[in-house]
This record gives sequence, structure tokens and C-alpha cells, in this order.
Amino acid sequence: MPRGRYSLHDPHDHTPLAEEHFHCAPGPSGWRYVAQRTTASDSGTAPGPHHSEVTGSIDLALDELGRPIRLELHAAGWQVRGAALDGVTWVRTDPTGAEATEGNVRAHAFTGTSPAFLVATARLLRLTPSASATRVRLVAFTDPVLAPRTLDQSWALIASEAHATDSGPLVVEEYQVTALDTGEQHSVHIAGDVVLAAPGIELEHLETPPSVFT
Repeated sequence: MPRGRYSLHDPHDHTPLAEEHFHCAPGPSGWRYVAQRTTASDSGTAPGPHHSEVTGSIDLALDELGRPIRLELHAAGWQVRGAALDGVTWVRTDPTGAEATEGNVRAHAFTGTSPAFLVATARLLRLTPSASATRVRLVAFTDPVLAPRTLDQSWALIASEAHATDSGPLVVEEYQVTALDTGEQHSVHIAGDVVLAAPGIELEHLETPPSVFT
């Protein structure tokens, strides 16, 4: 069960945004990722170390085909619960809890700023290096209020290399992801169920090796 910490920053000006403390694991019915987000805050004028405050959480479960069977997000008092149903369906609740809005889009899956969504999309598409780019429609929940936005991307697996480690070969896959509305491209490096590098994401700590999907 991989357990570790990602640091998240603005991919354009590198402003630190948050840290995501996660653990994840495959199981007989798919894969699950659970994490809490924290942000470093100064302790004020008093001496002492900085402390972290919990700012949000994510709980994502996939079935054996990579489809989201449960998503729960919390951020800035907002909450989203969603799943793959007639495309993807979700309920977004405001901070007061007085109102809830339901959404449904003919999309393949969800996405957002969490590294979990990159692993989930790669798992859903199951690309091979020889395959052409695949188009995917996703519903993104944007920070900090988890506002939904539908977007289209294309994914291509451009390299898959095995690296020797103390615990055996580690297969690293490099994906090229293109935003179809702007044409902007970027690379994503994934090993098993851990993101090694992506725009705005750095793997700062990993206690155990990534899980290998069968």
C-alpha cells in the first residue's frame, strides 16, 4: 500500500498551493485512493515551527475497468459526491448545507488537481505505446470551491521503461496529455499507482513502492 506526500504548486508561476498526504491500494474490485490536503501556515510572530492545517480531502474508488464508482471531495466547506452513472453524475453541496445541486454529463470520468485523477485516467484508458492518442471527456472540479467544468483531452502513451530498483523492476510510463480546447501539451510520468512527475505536482515522499496493476 503506497503511502506518501505530494506537493502541489501553480504550474505557471510555481506558487506553493498545498500538500497532499495519501495512501492508495489496488484490491479485488479495483483501486482506492484516500488523501488529506494541508497547507503550511505561519505560526505568527511567536517562535516555533510552521504548522499545517487540513484544507480538504479526497476519497476515490475505481472498479476493475477504471471507472469511478465513488468520489468524495471536500474543500473550503464545499462537498462533492459522484460516481459513473449515465456518464458521470454528482451532487455538490454548498458550505451552509442548505442547498445541493446535481449534475450529469456524458463523460468518461472525473478529474481535478489531485494526482489521483491522473492515475485514474491512465487506468481507465489502458494505453499501449503503439496506440494512437485517445480522446477522453472529463468533468473537472476546480479549486477552491469544487466548481464543475467539462473538458476534453487526448492521451498518448509515448514511452514505457523498466528501471532496476532494490525491490525489483519499476516500470515508468510517460504520457503526453493535450488539452483539446487550447492545444496545450504536457507530460505525465506514472509508475503503477503513483505519479512521479506532472505539471504542478511533485512526489516529495514515498514510504513503499508503487503498486503494480495486473
